[in-house]
Amino acid sequence: MTLEVMRLAGSLGAEVHGVDAASLDDASFAALHRAFLEHHVLVLRDQKLTPDQQVEFGRRFGTLYVHPIVPHIAGQPEVIEIANRGKQSSLTEVWHSDVSFAERPPLGSALYALEVPAAGGDTLFANQHLAFERLSPGMRRMLEGLRGLHSGARLGSALGQGESWRDHATAHPVVRTHPETGRKALYVNEAFTVAFEDMTRRESAPLLRFLSAFATRPDLTLRHRWKAGDLVIWDNRSVQHHAIHDHGDATRRLHRITIEGDVPR
Repeated sequence: MTLEVMRLAGSLGAEVHGVDAASLDDASFAALHRAFLEHHVLVLRDQKLTPDQQVEFGRRFGTLYVHPIVPHIAGQPEVIEIANRGKQSSLTEVWHSDVSFAERPPLGSALYALEVPAAGGDTLFANQHLAFERLSPGMRRMLEGLRGLHSGARLGSALGQGESWRDHATAHPVVRTHPETGRKALYVNEAFTVAFEDMTRRESAPLLRFLSAFATRPDLTLRHRWKAGDLVIWDNRSVQHHAIHDHGDATRRLHRITIEGDVPR
């Protein structure tokens, strides 16, 4: 199987042709993994996957993660369904890095499109390596000494799980080093980073606002327009993402698996 990798945007992302995610041999997976590390977001079109096959694909990257808050589909604890619950109930229309409040946030996620609107429902991705590298030298030096507090309180509350997450926050480096490439990336996000360690929320807020805006500037992003059969996999250590809810009540249904990661360093 010969893979063809085509860049999708100036800052990140590639579309990969010649891949059947349901039957990857070792050589093809090795090539796919190299592209994953280089481009951070990969788009595989025209896939036909059962939940079992999506799970097996994800396991090529590592052990799969069972989400601590979002419920899974029946009989498949590793698979969650992303469905249109209305704009007011949208949980992903905010820039975020998946489950960054976990002690070991996910390595990455693979999202498979079952039904999508004729238009709308796109997903944005932003390159956090470039975000860090384009900061001034002084800002980079300062950030490398900080740790951010990440909390799942808002997500838990939105899903009706009360306030059980509110008192739990995990500290991670504001600048994390990718464990496979050694490249540094900014690691804060609007959804889950609530403050800096040893600072109040009020003290933290101005810098968090600046970093959130800086890290998601248009020149750092890729916008993916979904088609049924798309399988998109992204490196959670390298990117943030944002799902746009501009499709009203139109059906949008996708299955996601998530790969376990390591403790950010």
